[in-house]
Amino acid sequence: MAAEPEPTARPALEAVGLDRDGVRRALDREFEHSLGAVGVSAAAYDLPRPSRRPADPTIGTSTRLALDRGFANASRKKDLRPAHLLLGILAAQVGTVPRALALAGVDREGLIARVRAALTTEED
Repeated sequence: MAAEPEPTARPALEAVGLDRDGVRRALDREFEHSLGAVGVSAAAYDLPRPSRRPADPTIGTSTRLALDRGFANASRKKDLRPAHLLLGILAAQVGTVPRALALAGVDREGLIARVRAALTTEED
């Protein structure tokens, strides 16, 4: 049985329409938009299915930066919550996530404030 998502992050994301399906739609829209920016339509091609994840995946630069930013939001390592990682992901200024959020009409700064407020309430 999968663990329940951490309570601070889930309501903040759902409040802006980003449940699991909402995130997938936002990422799909960003993918289509990025292809369109260079004159390519995914619908015009029979794109291959995504490749399987390697058995021993490595952490890329974007992931490492998101983790670093997330850890910086916690006062102590033992206080880390999934919402801290969410803050690290939301803090990205460029890349897929900020483009996807903008295309989905999400106020990224407002979402960051909502997550921070929820973490503050949780810590009290």
